[in-house]
Amino acid sequence: MEIELNPVDFITVGTVGPKGQRVFHLQAGKSGEIVTLIIEKEQANALGEAIRDLLEDLDKRFPTRAKPSEPAEAIDMALRDPIEPKFRVANMGLGYDEDTDMVVLVAQELISSAGGIRDEDDDELETDSEAVESNEPGIVRMWCSREQMRALSEHSMNTVQSGRPDPKLNGRLIYYWT
Repeated sequence: MEIELNPVDFITVGTVGPKGQRVFHLQAGKSGEIVTLIIEKEQANALGEAIRDLLEDLDKRFPTRAKPSEPAEAIDMALRDPIEPKFRVANMGLGYDEDTDMVVLVAQELISSAGGIRDEDDDELETDSEAVESNEPGIVRMWCSREQMRALSEHSMNTVQSGRPDPKLNGRLIYYWT
């Protein structure tokens, strides 16, 4: 499975579920097609930081192309329905096309030994028969403007920060002795 969204109408990161049990999603859409992927909290944070660093570099290298960006609040960063994940992401990469001044985010599927995506409890969510047969990971390419990526970076890091104050306590029982 290869999906190319060039250019995206929107791109966002969001969560579903209560704090401590949130599932992070990367979602993008174009012309009514919505692609939702499952990512880890750490991936969401790393993505936000990587985009920020890339954009700082692009703004220095290609300052004449940098447009005044809209404030992140002006861009709708909510997840859209339906939230039906295509797969769990193993790897992500960023690229830049100088001719179009577009940033591409490439997400690659995590392939399990049974060939499907799995949740944290290792229960199968979905099986793509083509992926099982070919063992080729799915790939989604999302082409975005700098403004969209700037908003995604800020929103992604804010979404991670909005969780519990100490992520080390993620689901752990703490004993207090008096």
